[in-house]
Amino acid sequence: MTVILTDTGPHEVSAGPGEPDQLWLSADSAEAVTGWNLKPEGLCKGDICLPVPAEADKYVRDEAINLAAFWQRMDKPLAHSADGDVWALGEAASDRHGNLTSVEAPDFSLPDIDGNLHSLSDYRGKKVFLATWASW
Repeated sequence: MTVILTDTGPHEVSAGPGEPDQLWLSADSAEAVTGWNLKPEGLCKGDICLPVPAEADKYVRDEAINLAAFWQRMDKPLAHSADGDVWALGEAASDRHGNLTSVEAPDFSLPDIDGNLHSLSDYRGKKVFLATWASW
């Protein structure tokens, strides 16, 4: 059994044999773990498809997918244990950045040290650092 760690949690799958830096999964397992599925046009997730390169046997063999090769091709971080039984598949920095810039905190108001009331919405469009603390 191979454990694959993703942003959705750990997944136990049966991985096929390969070189130490290769993660061969059935198309069904790859889709269950990552949401990416193999179609004639390539590896797809929603409307996005990554074509299989000319050196196809490095990426796809007998309906099995080398998920590590595709992950590297998408410029996403990955790491694995020395014996390849645990893999971590990360999200690309550009994906994380897009998610962070779209997050909007609810509006609230707090007084400063002089008692002047400030609302978060007063700083819309500016970077704000919020530090919180609790005693419990």
